[in-house]
Amino acid sequence: MNFVRHASERLALDTIRALAARDGWLLESAGVIRAGFGGSALTITLEHGLEDSSHVRSHLGEHTLSGEPGPAGTGIVAFSSLPFDRAASAHLDVARFTLTQFKDGGTWLTALDDDDTWRALLDEVTTPLQETQHVRSITYQPTPDEYAHNVALAVEILRRKEIDKVVLARAVLGSVLEPFDPAAIAQRLRQREPSCTIYSMPTGHGWRFVGASPELLARREGATVQCHPLAGTIALPAGAAPDDYQNWLLGSTKNLHEHSVLVDDIINILADSYDDIAADPSPSIVALRTVAHLGTWINGSSTTGAPAPDALAVLGLLHPTAAVGGIPRTSAYELIGRLEQHDRGHYAGPIGWIDANGDGEWWVGIRGLMVRGTEFEAWAGAGIVSESDPIAEREETRDKLASVLSAVLIDRV
Repeated sequence: MNFVRHASERLALDTIRALAARDGWLLESAGVIRAGFGGSALTITLEHGLEDSSHVRSHLGEHTLSGEPGPAGTGIVAFSSLPFDRAASAHLDVARFTLTQFKDGGTWLTALDDDDTWRALLDEVTTPLQETQHVRSITYQPTPDEYAHNVALAVEILRRKEIDKVVLARAVLGSVLEPFDPAAIAQRLRQREPSCTIYSMPTGHGWRFVGASPELLARREGATVQCHPLAGTIALPAGAAPDDYQNWLLGSTKNLHEHSVLVDDIINILADSYDDIAADPSPSIVALRTVAHLGTWINGSSTTGAPAPDALAVLGLLHPTAAVGGIPRTSAYELIGRLEQHDRGHYAGPIGWIDANGDGEWWVGIRGLMVRGTEFEAWAGAGIVSESDPIAEREETRDKLASVLSAVLIDRV
């Protein structure tokens, strides 16, 4: 296949977002929007998930890219939402058209066979007008009381020092009266969470994963890698002064411990592939609309000249991090399967892109909803350590779920 890249005039963000959110692949951060649309030109299957991703970069390299030069992520780009289960079958898609527009730079359009019908697709986009809806049916999996009980069971295991940390999640499944418009959800999330990366990805069988992730799992560019893990959370009540709550979070022994476990684990993992790693000396506050997190920037680089892992290889090293899984990884994963008793699917899996050079950006698939027609499914999790209080952790997941569901529901659940 031959793909052709051209510089383009700047285009309306709302139009790009709506087209990709409904029928393509959308990743929109504060600095750049990446949109794949026009259907899939190429699908690459990972039969065993991240355990079997070494062929992706070479597969992308089999196809030619001509036209004008451009920055990373503007050429032949494969998008995907990967399952939480790192060994589960997955796939990546190269869209027929990939449009990349930087806030402070240019716009690039890469098209299969230099097809110019992409403008017609953008011209046909309708403005998303759908408002939030009343819930028609709702199911908790597990129930709030069952979740608190699971946390209590996990705390007992943690106190016996069998595991250092485990993330337990719960889901809300339901339906509304009118089929969801993913473009309306993405637009609402962009307005509510301007610091997050807005995503909308097809996941198969008619489902689409739409959300606003605050957590960069890994950004790979050449010999460098950057991560921004989050752990430690506090709810920000409406109308309250956020500084008081954020200062409490910065002084919370439980939350600081949970965060340090995550940061140390990522640093230790990256040390096997990168010889120069630097991290913020202390966490900072990442404030969202209804909650605040502790976050730490971690940067790694390879200075020896040895080939650096490509973006998917970095995911293979990191996912699932302690932010969504636990420590030790294998023991925590087994405990998650025993206590949650419900497949997470794409919740907490990596969402992002990789190009033929091996560069890419991947975010943690949290703060999102799976939607299909009138159906929805939303997840939220909490990091459990030996000091955790089951009721407090249950309320943390309630606040996280309420924040996500407010993008589509009038009712508080």
